[in-house]
Amino acid sequence: MGAQWSQFFPPKPTFTEANLDSLDGKVVIITGGSSGIGFELAKILYRKNARVYIATRSEQGAREAIQRIQASGMTGGSLEFLSLKLDDLSSIKASVQEFKAKESKLHVLWNNAGVSQPPLGSVSSQGIELQFATNCLGPFLFTQLLLPLLESTAADTATPQDSVRVVWTSSQVMELSSPPGGIIIDELRAPPQDRTRNYTNSKTGNYFLATELARRAGSSNIVSVSINPGAATTNLFRHTPHLKYLAYPLLYKPKLAALTELYAGFSADISIQNNGCYVIPWGRVSNSLREDLIDATKTSEEGGSGKAQEFWELCAEKTKDYM
Repeated sequence: MGAQWSQFFPPKPTFTEANLDSLDGKVVIITGGSSGIGFELAKILYRKNARVYIATRSEQGAREAIQRIQASGMTGGSLEFLSLKLDDLSSIKASVQEFKAKESKLHVLWNNAGVSQPPLGSVSSQGIELQFATNCLGPFLFTQLLLPLLESTAADTATPQDSVRVVWTSSQVMELSSPPGGIIIDELRAPPQDRTRNYTNSKTGNYFLATELARRAGSSNIVSVSINPGAATTNLFRHTPHLKYLAYPLLYKPKLAALTELYAGFSADISIQNNGCYVIPWGRVSNSLREDLIDATKTSEEGGSGKAQEFWELCAEKTKDYM
């Protein structure tokens, strides 16, 4: 329980924007970057001269976020809006095409956006349980469509080793509440009438997608990690306002959680050697993840349960018509 306790009450961060050199020439995408943790991350990266794309469904929200950052008097790189509706698989390819029309490189992708415990019965544009769709299928498709660009960026001789990364946002709820083995796959095909369980499944799914991408794309020098960013006061609680008050003593400012994301995107502690690792607040590589969750990321040939591979293949099946 000590490992969980240290995530509820993390030590002081040791990796901050002060540890970063200029990000001039770096191109990054932050999904859900117009508010909360993503917004705080966007501010840091902008100050460090990155070219930052805030990918979100609301253009107005993104424009307002950009204005707030620029109105603060900060100078830096650039901030751009990228239209992205993660709960509509049919729209994601156009979002990627829009990005590729503007950029020829992508250095870091933060799959930061998500939804937590919407009303029971909430579904995506394709009629899929909303949390599975928004938190897993949308980011999976978005990442797959951007993968050739990530690979070509990593292959460029001007790109430092281990610097092209995909960061997937999981949650401590995975460690605390997921069933043995992480996910019961049949619950994704026929979701239970339990929005908390569906949320837990989606966050475990983010961990599985991170480890499976690391296994599949590591040879292309793509680093893929998942994170528990840390509990923060954001609009993720908009569907469960009572939890925000109950959990108040454990909630922190979004900027601290943004440092977890920053660490996952840039720390030299992370490399191909520990590709697929799990990052905890406020920027540490976990060395105490549940054994059954680690086992799930190994294929049957490696002596594992193959659950992560099975989850990946389910996501591929659900999104194949939109590639």
